[in-house]
Amino acid sequence: MRLRRLVLSVLVITSVVLLQFGAGLQAFGADEPEVQPKASEPAAEGAKSVEAPAAGAGTPKIVFEKTTQDFGKVAPGAKNVCEFKFCNKGDGVLKITNVSKTCGCTPFTLEKKEYAPGECGVLKVKYNADKGHGSRTRKLYVYSNDPANKKVQLAIKAVIVQKVEYEPTKLKYTLKGEKAGVAKLTVRSIDNKPFSIKGFTSTGNQIIAEYDASQEATEIVVRTKINPDKADKNVNGRIEVRLTHPECPKVTVPYSILPRFQITPPSINVLNAKPAQATEKEVWILNNYDEDFEVESTSAKSGLIKVVSQEKVGKRYKLILEITPPPTKSRARIFTDTLYVKLKDGGKLEVPCRGFYAREGTRTSRR
Repeated sequence: MRLRRLVLSVLVITSVVLLQFGAGLQAFGADEPEVQPKASEPAAEGAKSVEAPAAGAGTPKIVFEKTTQDFGKVAPGAKNVCEFKFCNKGDGVLKITNVSKTCGCTPFTLEKKEYAPGECGVLKVKYNADKGHGSRTRKLYVYSNDPANKKVQLAIKAVIVQKVEYEPTKLKYTLKGEKAGVAKLTVRSIDNKPFSIKGFTSTGNQIIAEYDASQEATEIVVRTKINPDKADKNVNGRIEVRLTHPECPKVTVPYSILPRFQITPPSINVLNAKPAQATEKEVWILNNYDEDFEVESTSAKSGLIKVVSQEKVGKRYKLILEITPPPTKSRARIFTDTLYVKLKDGGKLEVPCRGFYAREGTRTSRR
């Protein structure tokens, strides 16, 4: 009996040990990683494939051979062309997005806007020197997709030097006196290069000149005078003398003519005008050569101007005008007229008049 009980106890203990050992083996197997299929084996049905990341697009890098062009000494009005060479030193496509310029640079030329890695290009720029003198710097800005240098500044430098000078710097003509209607212009080569005069023009052909086109020298005197048929056409203008000088093809000189009469104001403006509502204006007439004169009559081209009084004050005339705007036509905003003043010596003066109608709600000005 005792033996049976001992055998049963041994069997129970053995069963318990075996059960615990099996549980341990199961736990140990759960911690092991799952075996993955080899790369050569196809993925299981329904599994998602993972794509490799795309290769990088690269980074462009713009590098200019030079960023400054110095032309040194140039003549006024000289035209020059320069080139700015550049290369894409990066590993991405370079894109030129914009090129901005300052005054003095005419439109540039660029073959294309995109450059592959290692590819080079040329930016051609025309530089036109101005008419003045002294140091000049013009700047251009090149914009691209280079992340490290999105904006590149380019500079064009020059020193404008007068190759030819002239005097006086402005010609002044009078209609009376010993030198009435004439003036001398001296043109001189500063760099001692001889030249000749090959042409002469003026505003409205009002000034004409006498010169010898076959003469070649470093200094030439041009005798100019007022064209009698054009004496009263312009008060101010310019003459242009064309030269054979290699670095100065022409010189441009302003001129003025002192007229016999000066009208103040030279023209009449009527602001905020209303139809049929008269506006009063004052005009003075002065003789620039201290001559005595008489007003014979006055008239208006369109009849809108009426001289209500005229008074001689010394050797001047004071005119009081009354300007009556006409009825507006359609949506016209402006009216015009001209006052004619006839002198006893046969001369005739003109005073232009312009009027601007008032808009709704605008107060009318009497003066």
